[in-house]
Amino acid sequence: MTRLLALLLALLSVSLSARAADDISAASRSVVRVVTVAMVDGEVVGFGHGSGIAISPTRIVTNAHVVESAARYPDNVALGVVPSEGQKSYAAKLIAIDTKRDLALIEMTEGRVPAAAIYSGPFESGADVVALGYPGNVDAATARGAGDYITPRTPVRSEGNLSNTQGVDGVAMLVHTAKIARGNSGGPLVDGCGRIVGINNAMTRADDGDSPFSFAITNRELTRFLTEAGQNYSSIGTPCLSLAEADARDRAALDADARAKAEANAAKDEAAALDRELRETRADEEALAARENRIALAGVLFVIGALAGGAGLMFHGQRKERNAKIAGGAGGALILGAAILFVTRPSAHADLPADAKASVANADLPPALAEGDLLCTIRPDRSRITVSETPDVPVTIGKQGCINGRTQYAQGSDGRWQRILVPNEEATVTIASIDGAGTDYRVDRYLLDAETMAKARQVRAGVEIKGCSVAPDQLAALATQQDAIRSVLPPSPNERLVYSCQKVAKGAAIIPAAAP
Repeated sequence: MTRLLALLLALLSVSLSARAADDISAASRSVVRVVTVAMVDGEVVGFGHGSGIAISPTRIVTNAHVVESAARYPDNVALGVVPSEGQKSYAAKLIAIDTKRDLALIEMTEGRVPAAAIYSGPFESGADVVALGYPGNVDAATARGAGDYITPRTPVRSEGNLSNTQGVDGVAMLVHTAKIARGNSGGPLVDGCGRIVGINNAMTRADDGDSPFSFAITNRELTRFLTEAGQNYSSIGTPCLSLAEADARDRAALDADARAKAEANAAKDEAAALDRELRETRADEEALAARENRIALAGVLFVIGALAGGAGLMFHGQRKERNAKIAGGAGGALILGAAILFVTRPSAHADLPADAKASVANADLPPALAEGDLLCTIRPDRSRITVSETPDVPVTIGKQGCINGRTQYAQGSDGRWQRILVPNEEATVTIASIDGAGTDYRVDRYLLDAETMAKARQVRAGVEIKGCSVAPDQLAALATQQDAIRSVLPPSPNERLVYSCQKVAKGAAIIPAAAP
């Protein structure tokens, strides 16, 4: 049965093509169209729309001027949110509004949208930016009726560069060259990793040949507004790197770690060699002293034996046969003992036992997963951090790859133990993996479109392991399933978090964090 399931999963994975990961496309799925509909006596008398960006799965940031009519006439103006994917639009309600900053926070009364992260690090002039939203001039060219304005569709992207930061009526604004139009209001300005760097709200007019410029409310103003509104948000301060740049930094960090380890091992070997040399010298000195003591003792016994023998001859001449026998026997015994001591004298050089060496026979075999409690700390120099916060992660490794007592990992073809998590609601696939020694823990996140996410869920449905299991057939089925899910995913993730793990002493307190 397991073989048949593995074959079906493998055939399914071949038939499912994977699209390349794109941070801007991932950010686009957090962008929505914000709609206002004015009604009097049950009839629509006004319609307006702008853009917005999800700051949580249900809450959207937009411009105050996009929803101002709903704030002013709450009984006559309805708010709506149209996601970029799916088949439905949703009603919304106003949560907070700041007309001075031109920012508003609204909440979807049902449905969920992937939340975007805010970039909180330094942003320099000349940096690449992308505006996302629903420009009205594009709608005018493509919409065939009112229904098109409430039909989910992918937002328009426009690329440009950051010029500088300007104060406009006491509000900090980013001046940039990404083209926007009416309808982009409230949509995000993002960096190359898809993180929010501003909220678009205005543009200059290109009269008399003037070049157009766009304005976006800075993240400093945005985060202050969200804090005042009591709204939580995800904030990332690490610079935007491509995955190739992150991989290069990871390799450089690994090389540096390997060099440091090699230098430490060389110093350890040198110290061990010096210690052995000192022990050999000391042992040789002790062996030589023991040899000389043995020879000296043999010499003393020989002299005493010779004297005893001489005494025996003397007693024999004096006709004292009894004394002669005693003296002669004692002398002979002493001379024989001296001979034995001399013959069995030790060598002048000592032989120390050979140092224990690690067995080379199993050096190339993938290690079994080490058991124990670990605390894993992020390595920013080896990671590509785009949307996630990175607290320390406690990891408890049990038998047969049972992690934290509830999640079963399986060993992949690369020797690492992994678990691929495909949630039912979020549009994110996560691959958590750890090396056999329990020193390197990784989290790869793929921010996927609805179609790819549906394919991943279809493959996942073949095998369900809740909790941990040591049954060989279930572990084999899990490993095969995870290989099939990998084939559905894009070639590279949107985010890669690399953690270094250290053993935690038994009884030490571990602060809970995000579990793998």
